[in-house]
Amino acid sequence: MSHRSRRPSITVAEPIRRIEAGPWAIELLPGAAYSARYVATQSAIGFAFDSQRGVHAIGSDRIRPFDAMPNGLAFVPTGCDVYSESPMGGEYLRVIRTDGTALAGDQAFNNCIDPQAIYLAARMRSALLHASLEDDWESWALGLAERVEGHESATHLGSITGSRMRLLDEFIDAGLGSPLGVPAMAQLLELSEGYFMRAFKQATGKSPHSYLIDRRLAKARASMRDTTDSLSQIALACGFNSQAHMTTAFKQRLGVSPAQLRSDSRQNPATGKQRSSIKKKQPPETS
Repeated sequence: MSHRSRRPSITVAEPIRRIEAGPWAIELLPGAAYSARYVATQSAIGFAFDSQRGVHAIGSDRIRPFDAMPNGLAFVPTGCDVYSESPMGGEYLRVIRTDGTALAGDQAFNNCIDPQAIYLAARMRSALLHASLEDDWESWALGLAERVEGHESATHLGSITGSRMRLLDEFIDAGLGSPLGVPAMAQLLELSEGYFMRAFKQATGKSPHSYLIDRRLAKARASMRDTTDSLSQIALACGFNSQAHMTTAFKQRLGVSPAQLRSDSRQNPATGKQRSSIKKKQPPETS
């Protein structure tokens, strides 16, 4: 389970983005290696945008391997002992209440695939990457908290297990610069194309094609951060037809253009163990 505390040992190349709105604090933690050990003083909602793998012990002394599925909703109740470590953690959204009000739920869980949670988490990430006057933080946070209620265990993943997801990720990442399609992904797992598409959406909340675009975007963001390559070079290396194609995908999925995101990262570089890029914006006042 990819739960992280406020004070993890974490090395990042991107800023940690954080905003406070009303009783809510929302953080976007970049994909990076991390190690966290803490007792939760507040209940917390998490959302894993990417696959994550490592070891953890949640409410237990037993440390064991974990596979966090992409688009998985997670929850840690107040008082829960948490240890989690990953050599390559993925991008992660964390939402807590700061006014002392406990969120509903007394059992930790992760890997919950909830379409509305996927939508809300995507809206929050886009707003953290590029703020707008129309951002409705309190409504989004409350909506995500409502998705936690009633969930007490992870969604059954079916045929797309953690090990199969790992195999798919390795296959996709190795071939991002070349054409990739659903037939090849299904063949890798020795499943029929139709069955694979249904099983994949059940396990991740997205179609294989949509997930492939997400992986291309993640690779492009890493290249923008780690290299001086031009955006056109990055686009082709990540499997986009052109820089314009990549820009369209960025705007549709992340709400920001590649040029804007690269410029923001250069203006707010992250150094040391942890450094936050804070964008505070209060929602519009209502009468």
